[in-house]
Amino acid sequence: MAASTIRPDKILRELDQLWVSLAKQEEGESSNNVLRACSMTLIVATEGNEDEAAVGETLAALMRDHPSRAIVLRLMPGDVPALQSRVLAQCWMPFGSRQQICCEQIEIIMSQSSLADVPPVLTSLTAPDLPVVLWCRSRRLLALEPFEPVIRLAQKVIIDSAGVAGLSGQVRMIRNAGGSQRVGDLAWTRLTRWRESIAQIFDNPAHLARLADIDKVTISYEGEHIPMSALYLTAWLRNCLGRPVASEFHRCGDAPRARVQSVALTGNNLDLSITVSQDRAVELHAGFRDSHTVFPSLTDYDLLREELTLPGRDAAYDAVLQQLPELTGG
Repeated sequence: MAASTIRPDKILRELDQLWVSLAKQEEGESSNNVLRACSMTLIVATEGNEDEAAVGETLAALMRDHPSRAIVLRLMPGDVPALQSRVLAQCWMPFGSRQQICCEQIEIIMSQSSLADVPPVLTSLTAPDLPVVLWCRSRRLLALEPFEPVIRLAQKVIIDSAGVAGLSGQVRMIRNAGGSQRVGDLAWTRLTRWRESIAQIFDNPAHLARLADIDKVTISYEGEHIPMSALYLTAWLRNCLGRPVASEFHRCGDAPRARVQSVALTGNNLDLSITVSQDRAVELHAGFRDSHTVFPSLTDYDLLREELTLPGRDAAYDAVLQQLPELTGG
């Protein structure tokens, strides 16, 4: 990349020209067949070009459920000052309609030495009077001081701690960055099916009546370290039970990325568990009865769609974060 500067007013003019071009492609000089949609500014922070196609596909799918002005920040290797931008549109036509729905996308390519120049540009590019959400795919960016203004710009920050060791401190750092800022973790979002399955066990009145007998939570995991999802599940269960219970983490095998393999709730002749294999086959064990199902394979699109659907704070996740210092030894 060559060193350059980018100006917000120039990018906004390019966006206006893009809409004019789209309208002309549809029907001469008329824009009746192009609908401009935007419900938020979604900032995506990532590194390098390896995931460029994946990010593009995720945003294209996500725009149908959560239309937004997407701003992709791509940190490239090297310390030579460099800053470039381009604009494009994500468009689709709903089934049975003759009108295209289009969303804006801005891509900003930068080097680490130019990172401090990005926040002022972003401030001028966010859609007026609409929420700002940051999806940070890079753990390294979170630790860079010039990136902190980008974090503070967002009302909600979404990370993914899956497969990463020792991220609890970074979760707290993000949470404290803006005071009232909301935090989302896709590792927590993946646990929705786990939590639903565990809750399903207690739909049985006989098991519900024995909640007080549970005195231990045992989580088995695969991989080189205890995954954050294991800590999340333990904190969630303690919060649901309304009291501290003993907890243990057992390593039970290898996996390309650390993952929870099973959760067991025991005490006073009570034995309840849920086990999920690497191919997502699920076994629910409740006393003398077993049941089987399969968890769906979730993409970044599925997880983000669920996370962005939350209109406010996630009370269950906030309660889990409050318990993390005790579980991680502070």
